[in-house]
Amino acid sequence: MAIMITDECINCGACEPECPNNAIYEGGVEWAMADGTGVKGDYTLINGETVDADDRLEPVDEDVYFIVSDKCTECKGFHEEPQCAAVCPVDCCVPDPEQVDTEEELLARKEKLHLDD
Repeated sequence: MAIMITDECINCGACEPECPNNAIYEGGVEWAMADGTGVKGDYTLINGETVDADDRLEPVDEDVYFIVSDKCTECKGFHEEPQCAAVCPVDCCVPDPEQVDTEEELLARKEKLHLDD
């Protein structure tokens, strides 16, 4: 599963710098696949839409920090546990029941995001 941030988020920002995929953004901020990754050119999102990696996309949430599922690997390949959840003071970084992934899928996503590593 990808991780999501619930509306219990207090906007402390502790999670954002911990994400190795730059998948966490402040509420209301546009995001791009290229942010903090090695992705270049066209990229097909989980929903099947193809975007340019540099395209600025709509925020997932306007009010609280959010995690872009297309960039979340639950820290697989980097850490033993999701770092956002480990540092969250209010435990609002939780598995997203709408985005269920196997460990193999998460590791494949990590490789796709960090080809230049």
